[in-house]
Amino acid sequence: MAVDNASYLMQFVDETSFYNRIVLSHLLPASLWEHLPHFLQTWLRNYLAGNLLYFISGFLWCFYIYYLKLNVYLPQDAIPTRKAMLLQIHVAVKAMPCYTLLPTVSEYMIESGWTRCYSSIGELSWFLYFVSIATYLVLVEFGIYWMHRELHDIKPLYKHLHATHHIYNKQNTLSPFAGLAFHPVDGILQAVPHVIALFIVPIHFTTHLGLLFMEAIWTANIHDCIHGNIWPVMGAGYHTIHHTTYKHNYGHYTIWMDWMFGSLKDPLLEDVDNKDISKKAE
Repeated sequence: MAVDNASYLMQFVDETSFYNRIVLSHLLPASLWEHLPHFLQTWLRNYLAGNLLYFISGFLWCFYIYYLKLNVYLPQDAIPTRKAMLLQIHVAVKAMPCYTLLPTVSEYMIESGWTRCYSSIGELSWFLYFVSIATYLVLVEFGIYWMHRELHDIKPLYKHLHATHHIYNKQNTLSPFAGLAFHPVDGILQAVPHVIALFIVPIHFTTHLGLLFMEAIWTANIHDCIHGNIWPVMGAGYHTIHHTTYKHNYGHYTIWMDWMFGSLKDPLLEDVDNKDISKKAE
């Protein structure tokens, strides 16, 4: 039985080794990474892939909304300055080595058999596969909501960690590059629910990795200040309010947690309130 379990766990090691070879062999000479221990190879792969994803998604999204669609989604005066975006990039790049340590540790725990991850979708039915993803995402949403809220409510945590991200508190200071512009400990804390869920819900290994790296794209999206108005998605319109009021819209993917716990503020209602205030002022 122990042999069977060790053989099963080797599937995870083989899979991570495969991903390591794909990324590292295309980006670095073999002499720089082949001699490294498996854990360091995995971290290096996550670090390089994380940087590529951050820069490619950020640059493409900024090019699209600030250049190709200038004055379509955002007026000229709402576009952040180059200085603001460079500062966001600087903060994110400094934190990236720490950010990418989290998926590396999670992969080590999976390879060690400590989690409920499974290697092949064929081990479950497709129905259970999608049920497990939905359950996993609900747990992640709940965890990120409360982690984010406590980073605001517990003043020392806000002062020493989360305030780094909230210097971008106006529409014309937010950009897709702000999505990962956190204190490194803050960024890790808000991603920890992804790892905690591994011990609770059976989740497909590659799906877990994909969801972790989708975070980079999602966080870029919710910092672009464009309100998509797709219920129940916690889009950029909601998150922009969070950056201006500091006490609303702590959720991540959806508005449900904010609705359940009384912290939801709708951007469309906010626009109506602002127009009413303007009319009264006149």
